[in-house]
Amino acid sequence: MATDARESGQITDSAQESGSISVHAHTSLNEQQEQVKAKLDRPADAAAELYAKFFRGLGDPTRVRIVQLLLQQPRTVGELVEILGSPQGRVSSHLGCLRWCGFVEGVREGRNVTYRVSDPRVRTLIIAAHELLEENAQRVASCFIIDTREIETGKC
Repeated sequence: MATDARESGQITDSAQESGSISVHAHTSLNEQQEQVKAKLDRPADAAAELYAKFFRGLGDPTRVRIVQLLLQQPRTVGELVEILGSPQGRVSSHLGCLRWCGFVEGVREGRNVTYRVSDPRVRTLIIAAHELLEENAQRVASCFIIDTREIETGKC
């Protein structure tokens, strides 16, 4: 009898209320399961959003190119502007994004700031992307879903 009542959601016990997940006596088993699932999914959703934001840091061709150039050697904004052929303001903006996300860092040398990759794992990440693209470049290039979503949301 107690087992039937517990399964139907009519009673609770301390095991169900442990952790930060509490289940109330007036909810059905399905409602309890949905409540538990919702509470467990929230951290995963937040982590997924953080991962997506991390990768958006490299989601612009200019930022990827800047990282590639800085992996070759540290450079000033002026050097990057010259190589990329982009306006100084745009290069500085991209560097700001890359700095904020922890991909690069700037070191002041007199009046100039020299930028370099801040963590050796960035090189590993770029190499892994290169290796994946060797096998999937055509599919990635033809993916219209990502391009469409960026246009719709205005995000780059």
